[in-house]
Amino acid sequence: MAWQPERGPLQELVGYLRDALSGHDQNAQRYATMMLGQAKSSPATANYLAYILSNGQLHQDLGLNSSDSILVRSSAAINLKNIIKGFSKAYPGLDLDYVRSLALSALKDSTSQIRSFAGSVISEIVQKGGILGWPDLLPELIALAGNDAGNVSIETQEGAMSAMAKICEDNKESLDKDYQGQRPLSVIIPRLLDITSSPNPKVRAFALASINTFIPRTSPSVLASLDDIMARLFHLANDPSDSVRRNVCRSFTQLVDVRPDKIQPHMGGLVDYFVLQQRNTDDPDLALDAAEFWLCVGENRRLCPSLRPFLGQIIPVLLENMVYDEEDILRLEGDADDADQEDRQEDLKPQFATMKTPRMATNGHVGANSEAAPKPKIHDTIAEDEPSEGEIEDSDDGNAGSLEDRWNLRKCSAAALDVLASHFHGAVFAITLPYLTENLRHQEWPNREAAVLAIGAVADGCMEAVTPHLPDLVPYLLSLLNDKEPIVRLITCWALGRYSSWASHLQDPSDRKRYFEPMMEGILNKMLDKNKRVQEAAASAFANLEEKATKSLTPYCGPIIRQFVECFGKYKDRNMFILYDCVQTLAEHVGPALAQQELIDTLMPAIIQRWSKVSDRSQEIFPLLECLSYVATALADAFAPFAVPVFARCIRIIHQSLEEYVMAMNDQALEKPSKDFLVTSLDLLSAIIQALDFRRGGELVQTSQPRFFDLLLFCMEDPSNDVRQSSYALLGDCAVNIFPQLQPFLPTLIPVLIQQLNLDNLKDQDSEQGFSVINNACWSCGEIAMNENAGIGHYVEQIYKRLLGIISNPEVPTSVNENAVIALGRLGVHCSATLAPHLGEFGKPFLQIIGPVEYTDERAHAFLGFNRTVEKNPQAMEDCLLDYFKASAAYLRPLNSGFNNPSSKDLSESFQRNIVGYQSLMPNFEPFLQQMPARDVEKLRRSFNL
Repeated sequence: MAWQPERGPLQELVGYLRDALSGHDQNAQRYATMMLGQAKSSPATANYLAYILSNGQLHQDLGLNSSDSILVRSSAAINLKNIIKGFSKAYPGLDLDYVRSLALSALKDSTSQIRSFAGSVISEIVQKGGILGWPDLLPELIALAGNDAGNVSIETQEGAMSAMAKICEDNKESLDKDYQGQRPLSVIIPRLLDITSSPNPKVRAFALASINTFIPRTSPSVLASLDDIMARLFHLANDPSDSVRRNVCRSFTQLVDVRPDKIQPHMGGLVDYFVLQQRNTDDPDLALDAAEFWLCVGENRRLCPSLRPFLGQIIPVLLENMVYDEEDILRLEGDADDADQEDRQEDLKPQFATMKTPRMATNGHVGANSEAAPKPKIHDTIAEDEPSEGEIEDSDDGNAGSLEDRWNLRKCSAAALDVLASHFHGAVFAITLPYLTENLRHQEWPNREAAVLAIGAVADGCMEAVTPHLPDLVPYLLSLLNDKEPIVRLITCWALGRYSSWASHLQDPSDRKRYFEPMMEGILNKMLDKNKRVQEAAASAFANLEEKATKSLTPYCGPIIRQFVECFGKYKDRNMFILYDCVQTLAEHVGPALAQQELIDTLMPAIIQRWSKVSDRSQEIFPLLECLSYVATALADAFAPFAVPVFARCIRIIHQSLEEYVMAMNDQALEKPSKDFLVTSLDLLSAIIQALDFRRGGELVQTSQPRFFDLLLFCMEDPSNDVRQSSYALLGDCAVNIFPQLQPFLPTLIPVLIQQLNLDNLKDQDSEQGFSVINNACWSCGEIAMNENAGIGHYVEQIYKRLLGIISNPEVPTSVNENAVIALGRLGVHCSATLAPHLGEFGKPFLQIIGPVEYTDERAHAFLGFNRTVEKNPQAMEDCLLDYFKASAAYLRPLNSGFNNPSSKDLSESFQRNIVGYQSLMPNFEPFLQQMPARDVEKLRRSFNL
């Protein structure tokens, strides 16, 4: 007999499902959520949830109104999907066949929301059990969606095709996998193409969206059907359904990257089509999908040149779409002066530590990445049913973002204009100029704002063409900083930031006074605008100006710092984050110029005051610690008065984070702390240790509680790559700056360091970040090796094996190889006798890898260690002796030109001993030399008296 629910538990579960999604009673909501969590431990719960999801008569059976019925059934689907997601084969009592049958029956429901949720449940079952775990499913869905029987209802066709689209999206790899010589996709693609002929527009849209899922994967099954796909796209291009045409646009856009050769012959017709679709004012989503075509083609080097004849059609439609639409204008017009209002909690964006570049022995320092925010990727999500009134959406993201954060037609059009300007330069500006002339001084603010957006968008690509106009344009833009509409002031700040490179590189003092100084002053003043969004835009623009002007800002540090201090006093929490960026960017670029006592006395009290207000567990601590890292580096020893409390707080944050992590690992109910607490604290400790003299830095480490190196050891073994990357950077900085304090802990730290050098520990999914950790580990290893008293001799054999494994692996990035050979060479400075027996193994790769590395102290140390190793085993160089002589000749140039490093004399003498030594060992020395370029031979003869 089929399973049947008991009425009592059914009513109880329905009540919990209703309350869990109801916002009217938070206490009831919390209790319902807790009870649902407990119910998941019972296998029968899945049956109850499947029954509720599929029961269209639920409102009649249990006395629910129609709206509550949809809510409860949707909640059942969400909970059922989560149970299946956590399902394992060992889970006893789950009647999967029952759940499958009811989920399939729910695809026939009259409510589109329920059909959509049922599709999500079915897709989750496939993800969990695999394609072969439900072999009849795909043929059944395709038969239903294609109405093979001829009597399938419209609702069922839609439900089946919606489920199929979800399965395609969630199971791309498994559908394209070879199963005993057959790929499911080879059968699915032709059937989907057939279904795009359905009389139902939603079915057509879902079918095409499913095909779009596989186009970017360049699947053999898709490529085999590409001509048929192109034919269907041209047939569907004028479909009456906006949703179908949206997917047509997405298909062509994806094909730009996959098969540009298929797009190029049709470019003229496609330009006409996409211009027409982008001008569709009834469906902004369709217009956005059309606009993304220009962005994608503009970034494709092969296809972009083919747009040149059509720029006169494309640029005007981009400019049209850069004006705010009527709905947005109503939301933005007369934006309030809100600088004195506290931020709402939802206005505060999550903060993360900045991704860092790894330590490089090839340049001796590390900096923070300053990459621009990436452009949102082209939409590759499947088409979704529009929820009816009263329905809820099956989405993991309940917040689509605010107007200024949302990727939309206006932003996409501006981004496309930027890309096309970067390729076609003056041709784009020539078409844009009449629009600018007409709209920059327009009486309506949306037109003025769009014109400023356009002039900013073409800045990078059209600078040469725009430059003659800038003497008139910049003063006008500066006047717009006082526009009555905050949104105009905002975009003007951004545009001025885009032209700050031009202004900051003016050479004539009178030009700088006329343009650069007013630009700098204007943006600085807007950092204290009465509108918070304008403040944010101005601060971002000023950080951009700092990046472009670099050290030329040094004479202006006084007024800049004073304005920053004013901002510290007036900014609310959200804008404080960009203010930190302004301070750290200034510190990064003017460096020691910031260490004047007057500037320190002005800036540091404001930072420390804010520092005292921010709690250890606030996300604001991340950008604050990063900011202080740059400030400490710039101030150097002048940071000493602030170092003790800052250092102690970093130690406290690290200790607290490690304790919380251990507790969370032992108690699943506890939330794991963000690793950014560790990363930013470790980075600031590194900056302080580098900034202070060795005595002060050593005292801070010596007196820290808990013990500094005990905490560092835990961080070196942390599962997070980011934490370990920062940990090994700190280890290397300690070796350079406070070695006496580090030395007693090396017997504990070095085995962990050696283990980090093991490539077998790298995981494929995070290999890029993992290599950055190894990079820093190699660098720190080299720094430790340079200290004669390191006692590292006991570990040389183990370190050597790890470093050899790195430089012998062709998949290791160049930068990691360079750091590895430099570490290997530096090991030879004091441990050459141990390395000498292995010289035949590593001599050739050492010379090949180190050859292109720039001349630095670290490279000199590495060659000194290598030379000492060669001196102890000269016969081992037989296979690469000519390479060694060439490297010796190449090194003579920096040595003879006065290259300044602490080992230059030792290095020169070591080259001489080895070259002269080989002369005495080799009976055919002269013929051997003649294999080298004559210029190199002459260098060797002259330098070493050969």
